Amino acid sequence: MNVLMICTEKLPVPNIRGGAIQTYIVGVAGLLNKHHNLTILGRTDPELPNDEVVNGVRYVRVPSDGLLEVYAEGVLDFVSRFGGNYDLIHIFNRPKLVLPVRKAAPSARIVLSMHNDMFNSAKIHPSEGAAVVEVTERIITISNYIGNEIAALFPNARAKVKTVYSGVDLNRFSPWSESESSHRDRETIRSEYGLGSKKVILFVGRLSRNKGPHVLVKAMSQLSHKDAALVVVGGAWYSDNSISDYIAYVRALAEKSPIPVITTGYVEAHDVHRWFNAGDVFVCTSLWQEPLARVHYEAMAAGLPFLTTARGGNPEIVADPFGKLIQNPDDPAEYAQKLNVLLSDLQSARRHGLQGRRFVEKGFTWDRVARDILTVWQP
Repeated sequence: MNVLMICTEKLPVPNIRGGAIQTYIVGVAGLLNKHHNLTILGRTDPELPNDEVVNGVRYVRVPSDGLLEVYAEGVLDFVSRFGGNYDLIHIFNRPKLVLPVRKAAPSARIVLSMHNDMFNSAKIHPSEGAAVVEVTERIITISNYIGNEIAALFPNARAKVKTVYSGVDLNRFSPWSESESSHRDRETIRSEYGLGSKKVILFVGRLSRNKGPHVLVKAMSQLSHKDAALVVVGGAWYSDNSISDYIAYVRALAEKSPIPVITTGYVEAHDVHRWFNAGDVFVCTSLWQEPLARVHYEAMAAGLPFLTTARGGNPEIVADPFGKLIQNPDDPAEYAQKLNVLLSDLQSARRHGLQGRRFVEKGFTWDRVARDILTVWQP
């Protein structure tokens, strides 16, 4: 088949600026292209040409300005001219594109991938949402949570929904104890940031209130391990190192912490894995109903035991002993209590973390994700 994949308007493909959806597409594109002729339609970027073929995959890029309205013009112009060449159009996370794409390419099959709750009434009018479900052949969701949210609003979507959990690059993210390059990265970063032999607690993600890193910083005042340090990796947005009011607040809390807290600012997508090598324990502090953060896969692939919040889809891939749930994400004391236990026996925690590595090796590779997508694409 000839397949067109339409990315979102926020970030380019490949994932040179980061982004969970962009990382997902990059992870599977080469594998899918072995079976079908693949074109990826995404937003422009100063570092990328507007039309190119890389390893057999065609990339077409149209203007966006980060706005769906602007991006949709370029998308629909392309689909209006060339949509007849495609047997299947796979749209990512933008149900509002489905109906205009269907009009521009009436004969193409349409598959929708949902990575967030974009079917709620704040994002799309219920009547439009119902029409989108009607014309969409299948709906791939990143977690059961997202699928259940869609089906609760539109019950006839239930039969079309299939959960396809994401994957992770097992070569890029690897345990420092099992990889020479990962061990080297660990030593380099720890030396550069004065972490030495400290027990490093790691947060990686956008710094926004709903991601909750401020709660983790507050938890440091109740940590009994004075040889620990907290590292907060991330910025306000991808490729954005500006200091928002929230980031200023987190840094003010960090200055008062009895435990050293390092805030790195934005880290380029190609360097993030090095921070996972430097850590000992990973923490996801999501306060909102997280669809299912991909940092869980990355932490497990890096062999790190982790804490995460019982919000949204996060609990779906948590397995004891390498992953543990925080039931009250607003409570610093719960983080501190669980971290104190983990850090009291770091050797045991590391063994558990390696069990997480084995877990993702079995079920969360890009090969498996691609196979699942190919199954959905079958007529």
